[in-house]
Amino acid sequence: MPDPDPAEGDISRIGVDPVAFEAFYRRHVTAVGRFVARRVDDPHLAADLTADVFLAVIESAAGYRPDRGSEVGWLFGVARNVVADERRRAARRLRVAGRIAGRRDLDADDLARIEERIDAESAARRTHRALSELPEETRALVELVAVDGLTVAEAAAALGLSPVAARVRLHRARRLVRAVLARPATTLA
Repeated sequence: MPDPDPAEGDISRIGVDPVAFEAFYRRHVTAVGRFVARRVDDPHLAADLTADVFLAVIESAAGYRPDRGSEVGWLFGVARNVVADERRRAARRLRVAGRIAGRRDLDADDLARIEERIDAESAARRTHRALSELPEETRALVELVAVDGLTVAEAAAALGLSPVAARVRLHRARRLVRAVLARPATTLA
């Protein structure tokens, strides 16, 4: 495997070196924010999950292995896990105690910026809903490749699949998603 891109830096230092973390954060915060905005439509939750992704990055940076995939593939794997964990927690909260309030306050500019991001990602949310008809692992593969821009090999590594299996699943999934998106938009709401 080729050496990591020198622009990426040493991910293992993120958890102990604030300068390394800041460089990593600045390099990826927009992509992570967009990743989250494609998956949630609440600006408060989007802001919180974006922050949670970077907290998870700090906690797991020492375990990053460049031989298993790129920095971006690893980061989106972490982000995917954070979003999935939140969905599980939310379902559990709804079952046990109903909807819980108590979000942190955002100022008007923060809220407007996040709402603009959510509006900009509305077409991606429609696609995301269409992807919900796929099995979970196949859906994650399609999202990582088609929505988040990872290569098939990077997405396969993030999901623990072989590149060949990933290509076959991706081909079948794309055919199904095209058929679902061809339906009138009202059937996806």
